[in-house]
Amino acid sequence: MPKNMGLKSRISLAYAVLFIWGLLQAKGIAKGEPNEHPSDCDLFQGSWVYDDTSYPLYNTSTCPFIQKQFDCQGNGRPDKFYLHYRWKPSACALPKFDSQDFLRRMKGKKILFVGDSLSVNQWQSLTCILHASVPKSKYTLSTNNVLSTFILPDYGISIVLSRNNFLVDIVEEKIGRVLKLDSIANGSAWKGYDVLIFNTWHWWLHRGKMQPGEEWKEPKSTCSGQTEPVKGSVYPAGLPPAVTVVKEVLANMSTTAEAVTLLDITTLSQLRKEGHPSRYGGIRGKAKIDCSHWCLAGVPDTWNEILRAILVTNSV
Repeated sequence: MPKNMGLKSRISLAYAVLFIWGLLQAKGIAKGEPNEHPSDCDLFQGSWVYDDTSYPLYNTSTCPFIQKQFDCQGNGRPDKFYLHYRWKPSACALPKFDSQDFLRRMKGKKILFVGDSLSVNQWQSLTCILHASVPKSKYTLSTNNVLSTFILPDYGISIVLSRNNFLVDIVEEKIGRVLKLDSIANGSAWKGYDVLIFNTWHWWLHRGKMQPGEEWKEPKSTCSGQTEPVKGSVYPAGLPPAVTVVKEVLANMSTTAEAVTLLDITTLSQLRKEGHPSRYGGIRGKAKIDCSHWCLAGVPDTWNEILRAILVTNSV
């Protein structure tokens, strides 16, 4: 790509996936039910099932630091069906998030989320899950420039968020702000953490006036008014082409088998067309429709359940 590519240029490198770099391995599989074959299980292939017994994992009204833009119930969303869906892999069982086990495994460790507002979504989900499990434990929450840090002192665990929309460096040149696609000097700030979770997506590619309903075979629809997921395990529009590129790149990394796992949550997230804040995002106001982020409790909780399952599998 040209060296002087600016932020307004069209870039065809977009992906809605996250990968974990640190303590994890690429071959991790969660434990399945006794009559299943966990060694053959793909946690990312499955469907959403309604479960009003075990979900949601927490009530946002008791999460004192929930960000308004994700608190759909607090912002007046009238329906609650979206709170009760559970991800069911086709060939195994995804364990429900066990907060006490997570706190024990990660005691004394530091976790860093690096990415855009979807990373905020996942970071917020994890902090609310953990707080709900130990509501009487002291916590600290601080924000310093682009860093937000949540600490549970009793467990010595730090969960940090670094806002970084593109991951690569951005520099000021005569033509304006420029993305340095071959430079991540800012990555020096990522050293010293035990687990890194990276995410980047919608800042790379904006599709103008295209509405998500076109991908659901509902041309006149948006996420507003949706009350249930796409049925089945296949998303009508398929995966963004760049997902294939990301998988190929990771497969060719010399450290992949030892340290990198793709948290391939694209399809399972796409299926949840009703899980977005839509007009109940609070900060954006009811006149705006937010079909990019996710209500909490909601889809990001499943991302964290899969994260924990991979940690367990790799004996972290």
